[in-house]
Amino acid sequence: MEIKVLGPGCAKCTKAEKLVQDAIKETGVEATVEKVTDMMQIASYGVFGTPSVIVDGEVKCTGKVPKKQDIISWLEK
Repeated sequence: MEIKVLGPGCAKCTKAEKLVQDAIKETGVEATVEKVTDMMQIASYGVFGTPSVIVDGEVKCTGKVPKKQDIISWLEK
């Protein structure tokens, strides 16, 4: 599983990345997490709000910090 956390490095983006890491540890799912901070690369995903979370190429959340329970449900699918 490949997860990308998109954001310029603000507090909300950092919190989103930490929640993703915590959810991975909690579920034991094999996943890689990539932090994408380049605005041109972020825009290439069609995302204009940050933080955003992409799981296996599918945008799951944009413009807000996702709830940990939501992240867990994305990982378990």
